[in-house]
Amino acid sequence: MAKRPAEEPDGEGDALKAGQRPIHTDNDDEAGPFEDEFEDEFESEDEILEAGVDGRPDEERELEEKRDAMEVDQKTFIPGRDKLAAGESLSPDTSTYEMLHNLTTTWPCLSFDIVHDQLGDNRKAYPATIYAVAGTQAEGRKANQNELMVMKLSGLSRMDRGRDEDDSDNDNDDDDESADPILETKSIALPSTTNRIRAHQHPPQSSAKPPITHTATMLENSDILIHDVTPHLASFDTPGTIITPQQSRPLATLKMHRTEGYAIDWSPLVPQGKLLTGDNDGKIFVTTGAEGGKWTPDSKPFTGHQSSVEDIQWSPNERNVFASASSDGTVKVWDVRSKSRKPAVSVKVSNTDVNVISWSRQTTHLLASGADDGQWAVWDLRQWKPSADNTSPSEPKAVASFNFHKEQITSIEWHPTDDSIMAVAAGDNTLTLWDLAVELDDEESKDTAGVQGVPPQLLFVHYMDLVKECHWHPQIPGCVMATGGGGFGIFKTISV
Repeated sequence: MAKRPAEEPDGEGDALKAGQRPIHTDNDDEAGPFEDEFEDEFESEDEILEAGVDGRPDEERELEEKRDAMEVDQKTFIPGRDKLAAGESLSPDTSTYEMLHNLTTTWPCLSFDIVHDQLGDNRKAYPATIYAVAGTQAEGRKANQNELMVMKLSGLSRMDRGRDEDDSDNDNDDDDESADPILETKSIALPSTTNRIRAHQHPPQSSAKPPITHTATMLENSDILIHDVTPHLASFDTPGTIITPQQSRPLATLKMHRTEGYAIDWSPLVPQGKLLTGDNDGKIFVTTGAEGGKWTPDSKPFTGHQSSVEDIQWSPNERNVFASASSDGTVKVWDVRSKSRKPAVSVKVSNTDVNVISWSRQTTHLLASGADDGQWAVWDLRQWKPSADNTSPSEPKAVASFNFHKEQITSIEWHPTDDSIMAVAAGDNTLTLWDLAVELDDEESKDTAGVQGVPPQLLFVHYMDLVKECHWHPQIPGCVMATGGGGFGIFKTISV
């Protein structure tokens, strides 16, 4: 195909010599010799500064941003206090959790307890492992399916916040940390629903064996069953282990209570086992374990409460002292050596039921209480004195008191190693974490970030449907486990 020669514009066909530039012959009188056709519309630096970063004055831009913000709902949503609209649901902000897992069981559990394990203290590696015991709430025609569950929860991974490319060398570690959670259980049949369960360990006869783990289960039928769950716990880590029917039978069935109860606690200072139990008649019994597996309850109960005993706890440092909480609005302190079986001190702490108490293991003169009106408080036991006539309860002032929750307090517990941190569960479907070390100046607001009714001591609000009981893990710093209507929740926040 023949090539078509390029057409040359008139007057531009001559070659230019080195150093010469083309001269435009067109007369362009509209543009001056130094005029920029793309010249900015601003004539001075002052005008440029006044216009701001987007070409508009700062005042104009700020006014528009404020107007736009007014169109957005600025109200802070507080779980448990504010109501969701139809079709709305709550979703956790995963950036505030280091670990967050939910596990469901066949039947809901009203109570559980964490079992101390042999994996070490102060554990921070992931995935985490937890051993626990719980009692089920099967009712009606399914009541014969109630059981004591011995559990191993493993593969509890850290929250996946995204990895940088530089972390590619740690892919194997990341895979382990993001493992799916696993729930393994061993079941022991129970004749009734569980009101409350607590675990106790004491040293084995030989260092080559694991510690002996006993559970005490308060049943709705008023019986108290004591089991040895040591073989059940060991079977999780020993493949092929078979649990015999004999190993699942109770060591003792205690029948000294005439009505059901919820108050139960093992002494932390008596290795062979010393158990407190309280019932709806206001009676408290002490049961002592002996060598050979014999369990003997006292024949005479402690009396003094005018209504049901809701919770009970041994002193963490005095083996003969315990405290009890009652629906009569009082907390009483007792000495088991008292021949009269009457309280040494009685204090009125609420005008409603006192549902739960917790005795600080770090600062042993501090006791926390949670009541039916949603208020919880911290008390200095050094200020509790017997009343003059020893009949009417005294009314000392609380060291700290909070009414953030608007429904009954269902569980309260001090952090195992930090005496300023508390976990509180309530009937408003929330589990809150608190830092009592936060103090207020006289001029400082009692609200947080301008949100009314939210005290600065409130660290965290975790939403959990029908939460009933919560416990800190004593060997995993900051880890909280709780039980509710939807199963078990395990979490660790970035704030504790």
